Amino acid sequence: MAYRPTWQGHLRLSLVTCPVALYTATSSGGEVHFNLINPDTNNRIKMVTTDPDTGPIERSKLVKGYEVSKGEYILLTQDEINGVKLESTKTIDIERFVPAEDIDRRYWDNPYYLAPDGKLAQEAFAVIRESMARSGQIALGRVVMSTRERLLALEPHEKGILAYTLRTDAEVRDTKEVFGAISDAEPDPAMISIAQKIIEQKEGPFDPSQFVDRYEEALKDLIKAKQKGHKVAKVAEPDDTNVVDLMEALRASLGAKGGPAPKAKAAAKPAAKAKAVKAPPKSAAKAQAKTAHKKAS
Repeated sequence: MAYRPTWQGHLRLSLVTCPVALYTATSSGGEVHFNLINPDTNNRIKMVTTDPDTGPIERSKLVKGYEVSKGEYILLTQDEINGVKLESTKTIDIERFVPAEDIDRRYWDNPYYLAPDGKLAQEAFAVIRESMARSGQIALGRVVMSTRERLLALEPHEKGILAYTLRTDAEVRDTKEVFGAISDAEPDPAMISIAQKIIEQKEGPFDPSQFVDRYEEALKDLIKAKQKGHKVAKVAEPDDTNVVDLMEALRASLGAKGGPAPKAKAAAKPAAKAKAVKAPPKSAAKAQAKTAHKKAS
């Protein structure tokens, strides 16, 4: 199967230029796709573009609009949008080389494959790719895709170049928005020691073939069962994690030798409404921590 390029243009390193094509490096996730169906007629529902005043309208007659204030739009035709030309619309110009570790993981976005576009481009492409490989750094360039100029991170990969679009600084949220409320208190060293041993038991190489979408597999089984006319059994809800004693849970996990930690025993349900339990005073909490530390050691 011949893949269609997402973008075609030129790759340029100073005065060295060659035609290239950009291909998506991933396929759309999942094989199970649903359509909206009217259960009374078994017909697939069609989405009709509708004007609230005049009713249905053909998509070919529609234009794009940018809202400048509530209900007020600046209308733009596709020809006008296509008329906005930047150099990065057709050329990936390598502007800078940076160490890979300088790029925060939060900025990495979607992967693409960059390849020479035609046999005549292969020699210049090979020169650029090999020069990049010997530098040991990430090349940064820009490209216009889907009406946006995106920053690209380029690195040699096998015989081609792996390209990642990078998010802008405005797209990455400040960690303080989420992490700001997390306590600065140091966890129990004894608990950390046990947790580290659990991690060591679970260490191993990364093999993506071992990871499948179990939810999608369950959906396929559900569809097959209904197709055969079988009655679908209701699946029980998974139990919520209820860690009553953190130290005991850690020790039990360590004893499981890399297997899943056993479920903590749920507290017995009282006959009457449960009363709110007050947190132990600081002195009692310290005493409990010391006792736990002695047991661990």
